Amino acid sequence: MAKSTIRMLWGLAKCQELSLTDEELHLIVSAHTGKDSIKQLDQRELGIVIGVLGNMKSSASKNGRSNRQTRGNTGTVNQRKKVYKLTETLGWDKPARVNGLCKKMFGVDCVEWLNYQQCSKLIEALKSMAERKEKQDADGSERDNQSNG
Repeated sequence: MAKSTIRMLWGLAKCQELSLTDEELHLIVSAHTGKDSIKQLDQRELGIVIGVLGNMKSSASKNGRSNRQTRGNTGTVNQRKKVYKLTETLGWDKPARVNGLCKKMFGVDCVEWLNYQQCSKLIEALKSMAERKEKQDADGSERDNQSNG
């Protein structure tokens, strides 16, 4: 049963409306399950990812985008990589955390659904958070050094 479900997942990812690259699919899987490999997913997680892809497909077809226009926005792919790198810096190990921030900032449930401008704003917000965290960490280590020395 798992093989047919994995086939369905790939079929949805490669459908005309989405035309996701392998890397984009793995980013979506990672964002919603926290796992890097599709083979590691259990049935529940496969169902979650298939549901997300189904929603993306129906959203894409409702917007009336043609296949040539939806081959993937390289701008948002690169931006999402930056978003995930920044979340690692912040120590956010659960994708739900950054998705929650997207929901709060833009009313969008998932990083993958952000447009170029929204991704830019999210990256700037995450950069600011990372800078604050870095400064707090530096201040904390200075205090520790002063109390020890």
